[in-house]
Amino acid sequence: MTVVFPLDGACHRVAPEDTAFSYRDADYAIALSPTLTTREDCETHQGWVRAFHRALEPHAMGGGYVNFMDGDDRDRVRANYRDNHARLVAVKRRYDPGNLFRLDHNIAP
Repeated sequence: MTVVFPLDGACHRVAPEDTAFSYRDADYAIALSPTLTTREDCETHQGWVRAFHRALEPHAMGGGYVNFMDGDDRDRVRANYRDNHARLVAVKRRYDPGNLFRLDHNIAP
C-alpha cells in the first residue's frame, strides 16, 4: 500500500525551525507500506517494493517524517530532522542527558 499525504495549509505557514518537523517546504509525504505478513510475502514482494522506492528517490528531498520510519531506519534520523537536528540534540542533552526517552527514533544526547 502506498499513501500520498498532501502537505499544505497550516503546515506551510509554520517555519521549519519552529518545530521538529523540518520538511514544511514539501508538497507531499509518501508512505510506502507493503502489507507483508509472512517471510514468503517479504521475499515475493521485496523486488517491486525496492524498485518503487528507487523510482521515487530522485524526486525526494532526502528525508521525511520520522513517524514513517521503520525500525531499521535509525541511520535516517539526522536526515529526517534536517537543519533542526543540532538544535534537537542540544535540547535532548539539556532535558534528557541520561537518554530515558530512547525508544522509537531517538535523538541521542
